[in-house]
Amino acid sequence: GALYSRKFTIDGEQISLQVQDTPFVSLEDDMDSICCQEQINRSIYWADGFVFVYSITDYESFRVLRPLHQHIRRIHPNANIPLLLMANKGDLLRARQVSSKEGLQLATELGGTYCEVSARENCEGVHEAFQQLCQELSRSSGSCNGEKRRGLHLVRPKSPNMQDLKRRLKQALTSKGKSATTL
Repeated sequence: GALYSRKFTIDGEQISLQVQDTPFVSLEDDMDSICCQEQINRSIYWADGFVFVYSITDYESFRVLRPLHQHIRRIHPNANIPLLLMANKGDLLRARQVSSKEGLQLATELGGTYCEVSARENCEGVHEAFQQLCQELSRSSGSCNGEKRRGLHLVRPKSPNMQDLKRRLKQALTSKGKSATTL
């Protein structure tokens, strides 16, 4: 999986966002447990938030999310880590295998937010979803009473260029948009 880094400002605070693409998560032998590489576990350990992406045209990409969440809870048993459940390929309604109701129900069960997007036709929706998660992260990190965050810290930019950020984020998301599960 590739690591993408972006820097931008939300609500006046400079944010460093790192997105770890984790395409190698799968269910073990049709059971409810997952098989993943050690790199995935390292990514889970340092993550401050999670974006679960699945395709509405691929039920198996949806099915892996609950066991993946259980795996994350074993690594962070008491943490209140923001989660965004993102249903991709919203432009392929005729090939839909996962209903919006199922997606919303799972997001509620996992304690996260839900959005349905089409990275192909409206990458702005993807950008807005990531921005919403970053705002939630910013609010939750502000309430940690000075505790050191687990995540990796990047040098914060002096003056981020939002247009460049949007262009690079869209480019990164569309070039690697084929993975079923993303952390």
